[in-house]
Amino acid sequence: MEAMEKGPLPLILLTMGCPAGVGPDVILAGAKELSRLPARLLVLGDAQVLSERAKTLGLFPSFRLVKAPEEAQAGSLNLLPLSELSVSPGRPVLEGFQAMVRYIREGVKLCLEGRAAALVTGPISKEGLAAIGEPYPGHTEMLAALTGAPEVAMAFWGERLRVVLATTHLSLRKVLESLTPQVLLRVARLAYRFLTQDLGLERPRLALAALNPHAGEGGLFGDEEIRILQPAIKEAQKEGLPLQGPFPADSLFFRAASGEFDLVVALYHDQGLIPFKLLHFRDGVNVTLGLPLVRTSVDHGTGYAIAGSGQADPTSLIAAVRLALRMARRRLPRPQAPSDPDSPCTQKA
Repeated sequence: MEAMEKGPLPLILLTMGCPAGVGPDVILAGAKELSRLPARLLVLGDAQVLSERAKTLGLFPSFRLVKAPEEAQAGSLNLLPLSELSVSPGRPVLEGFQAMVRYIREGVKLCLEGRAAALVTGPISKEGLAAIGEPYPGHTEMLAALTGAPEVAMAFWGERLRVVLATTHLSLRKVLESLTPQVLLRVARLAYRFLTQDLGLERPRLALAALNPHAGEGGLFGDEEIRILQPAIKEAQKEGLPLQGPFPADSLFFRAASGEFDLVVALYHDQGLIPFKLLHFRDGVNVTLGLPLVRTSVDHGTGYAIAGSGQADPTSLIAAVRLALRMARRRLPRPQAPSDPDSPCTQKA
């Protein structure tokens, strides 16, 4: 086990995701390494699903069943059962979709109550959300609504490359309609806060990706850089945000991955995710910026086709827990040194 810290260790919650997907698989496969982390890890999920999946995979990690989060201990995976299902791998059912939402809601509640330090989410089904009448297209929107966060952004973290998206699941036509200097400024603020407050970087370097080839070539290949991107950068710099660009996207991500920038603001989903997943397909972490709680996630889907086969890789989950722990440590109140009664500053007049 990694070196233990003094005082109570942070409680990190792991939601199991869709019970029929690879969420249970990666928890089971990563259990040994996760249990070594200097934290108390609590899975919000289903004991029967995990037990049946463990038999299928030939994995038998030990789980401590708890009735309350405060009972969670370090050195093993703790489990708070929130459902009782019998679900076959790769065969999602409505009850499973309802359970995956229950895990998320309980995790958010515990974090907002101050009973947990961070939330790490397993993969859920967007179709499943729609099937049970949930109005959210995914985790990000649901978490924003549950926490009342007015501004959120979808970011992706890796050791070599970090990316935040100005727009998410939109067609390219709607991307053009959605981009404004205000949108870019909002995302730059959230990214700067993430790098400084959550990761502890003193002088972060942010780069804005251009929309058009060669950053528009002075307006020859499009004027969005002139009308939208450059005004956003000027406003950001007025606020003291270290945002540079816009840089041609075909070279920017190489520059960032080489260490020239700490984070890239990408304008649309595939612009940011193609280079990110090229480098971090196995160990990438999804992070929601702007929430009043720490939330990281695996950077993959439910993987119904491989659920229960032993092919699911726990690397992204382990990376997500490590990043959540890093962020949580910086957000937790720091203990103050006891005052010296003999100090001139504390002596009574």
